[in-house]
Amino acid sequence: MKAHKSWSYAPYRPPFFYAGDIYICRIAPAENSIIFDWLDIGAAQYDVYYRVKDEGAFVMAGQTSACTYTIGNLVPYCDYEFYVCADSKTSRVRMARCHESLGTVVNYLHPDDDAYCFSGKCLCSPSLVRHPEGYLLASMDVFAGNYPQNLTLIYRSDDDGATWHYVSELFPCFWGKMFVCNGELYMLACSTEYGDLLIGKSSDGGKSFSEPTVLLRGSGGKNGETGVHKNPQPVVQFGGRIWNTLEWGSWGRGYHAAMVMSAPSGCDLLDADNWAFSEPVRYNPAWKGVAVGRSSGNIEGCLTVVGDKLYNIMRYDMTCTTPNYGLVTAYEVDTAHPESSLQYSHCIEFPANHSKFVIKYDKITGLYYSIVSLITDEKNINSRNILALMVSEDCCHWRVQKRIYDKSDCNPKKIGLQYVDFIIEGDEILFLCRAAFNNAKNFHDSDYSIFDRIKIR
Repeated sequence: MKAHKSWSYAPYRPPFFYAGDIYICRIAPAENSIIFDWLDIGAAQYDVYYRVKDEGAFVMAGQTSACTYTIGNLVPYCDYEFYVCADSKTSRVRMARCHESLGTVVNYLHPDDDAYCFSGKCLCSPSLVRHPEGYLLASMDVFAGNYPQNLTLIYRSDDDGATWHYVSELFPCFWGKMFVCNGELYMLACSTEYGDLLIGKSSDGGKSFSEPTVLLRGSGGKNGETGVHKNPQPVVQFGGRIWNTLEWGSWGRGYHAAMVMSAPSGCDLLDADNWAFSEPVRYNPAWKGVAVGRSSGNIEGCLTVVGDKLYNIMRYDMTCTTPNYGLVTAYEVDTAHPESSLQYSHCIEFPANHSKFVIKYDKITGLYYSIVSLITDEKNINSRNILALMVSEDCCHWRVQKRIYDKSDCNPKKIGLQYVDFIIEGDEILFLCRAAFNNAKNFHDSDYSIFDRIKIR
């Protein structure tokens, strides 16, 4: 066994874990079919087998010389198992449930599929970026409660999101955000939940990444101790520096303290000495304008330039307050002193405060945009079954412009449309969504990563 000198794999195979001789790297179920791809082992022909989940013997679906296959004429809302074999080599048995899709499926993971159980069983942390060479890259990590949560999968589209194919995976990598700076692709992530904060660079479009630099040491968080918490948020350039958000804390300790990190524009981002971190600041229920009652505070901040100031606008826990939803908190960043604590500024009315959101400014329209899990009812404040586009002229007064996906007629405990990352290009927004539907375990534990686009003018 060789020492590991990079961050990326294709695929990552833990010792003694059965990954199969042939690696199925992408699954995309539809209403009457299942498409899946695998990595080439150089075989002249591949045989594909399938069956209804847990019923009878596998039967041959067909043969192909390609590394992709579509099993057709399937029954909607039915679970299937399938595998591919060639030259006495066989893949793991994988699973999918037929269902009409939302948008374009980048990847899918059945709730009972253990193919990534060394990391998790659900798809999370959508990150979307346009590479300088023109193609799109999408990443997602594999998570589940009480699992290690340390694998990220990367996919690429060469036709503006119409089709997607596997690129590579990063280990350990969680809560990752891909971004481009000075024409180069980076990944900023944690090693695991509350783990080390890492950054690495790819010079070949995500196929391989350098060994990551550790920017902050975390605890791993599995024993409830505090560490690094973050979410995939845009890297912002402001005042001659690049900025991103994070928190220090843990759910076990009952708080997450807000922070920002920054480095001079044009510096070597892989040199930890170039990075500065603001001192963590904990939520204070005595602040003017916040909701009345007990709150665990803020997580998943989003850096936003408003006028000549930089704000960290943060998701806000209001489950035990009065009112019980509809506000986010804004902290002002001291951009002249990058290590100074954030200063609480004000609250903003925002009917999507109980899940992660991204805010971006469009110079053409002069508007701020956010794609959110819309809350419409104080009795269902944790529901995420409506995905909506919100707009604002001043990043303070927000209105719903349109509902992108409306599943309000479905059980809110089983539908989750959430954690969107997006890009504004011309008159469109391109977005990547973490989605739970098609009999997902629950609204939180997503089985899909989906791509879509909407017009904004």
